[in-house]
Order: sequence, then structure tokens, then C-alpha cells
Amino acid sequence: MAILPIRIWGDCVLHRPAAPVTTITTEIRTLVADMFETMDAAPGVGLAAPQVGVGLRIYTYTYDEPGEPTWRGVILNPELWMELPAPGLPDPESESEGCLSFPDEDFPLRRSDHVHVRGSDLEGEPVEIDVHGWRARIMQHEYDHLNGIIYVNRLIEPYHSEAHTIARQKGWGIPGLSWLPEEE
Repeated sequence: MAILPIRIWGDCVLHRPAAPVTTITTEIRTLVADMFETMDAAPGVGLAAPQVGVGLRIYTYTYDEPGEPTWRGVILNPELWMELPAPGLPDPESESEGCLSFPDEDFPLRRSDHVHVRGSDLEGEPVEIDVHGWRARIMQHEYDHLNGIIYVNRLIEPYHSEAHTIARQKGWGIPGLSWLPEEE
């Protein structure tokens, strides 16, 4: 297994829809193992294949909630259904999220509180996930990556302008930029 470089906002693979996985190969299994290692080292709660430069419809996820077993998995070729988000402005305290491809920043973003995801696992077996709350947020965030959408592109003002100012100041927004998480 290996920790992979994480592409930064502006890299082309992050801004185009990913292709379906047609065959589960040894290379796909290795990629998923590397994605888990990279996600854990970052640390993150999700990681989509485009974030490590691979334009395929795969994402990993993990979430620890006190008193609950760790929620962790991978989904290939997901389809996502969601309830409409509640109307109103996002709460900066409870609705802020970050992204490994827009590192060290977080912004409030209103998301649906309930989603249903259907896809397959690494054995090609069907997977169905029905979640609420933070887990639903993770599913939406990673699913967006597979469609070429980074969460900063969904932000409302003034957060949208603030994110773009930060990107300019950091020299992001061009192809080829990445960062490498360190092993613990």
C-alpha cells in the first residue's frame, strides 16, 4: 500500500466527471487500498479517486461517532438520491466542511440531511447506504467529486468569494498541484 498525492483544486481531473468502473481488477483493488491509506494519513473522512488523480467513480469513507462502531467502506459506481436540503442559510457551527483537495480550509455549506446511495463493493456485490446527518454530508461531498464538483463551487456568498481569494493567494487553480499526507 502507498500514500498517494492528493490533487489540489484546479487540477483537471477534479473538474470533470469520472468514468464508471467496468471491471474490478487487481489495479482497482490496489487503488482502493491506497485510497484508504491516503484518507487515513490525511486525515479525512472521505476520498474520491479523482482526488488522487484517477478519473474513476470510486470513493472511500470513514466516520467515528462516539458510542458507535466505526463506519467505513468503499463504493464503486454510486448513484445518490437525497431529500432537498432544509431552506435557509448554512450554520457555520454545525454545517461547515472541508476538503482534502482544498486543504486546511472549511466553509459553511447547506446539504441534505438524508441520502440514499446505491453502488457496488470491491467484490462487485450491491451496496445500499441510507444515512442521515454527517454521514449524509460525507456521501454528498464524495459523490460531488465523481461529478467534477468541488464543494467550494457550491458555496454561497460571502464564502464563495472568500474561497476563491484564498485559492488565488495560495496559487491554486492550475493543473498539476498536489500535496502528500504524512504517515503517522
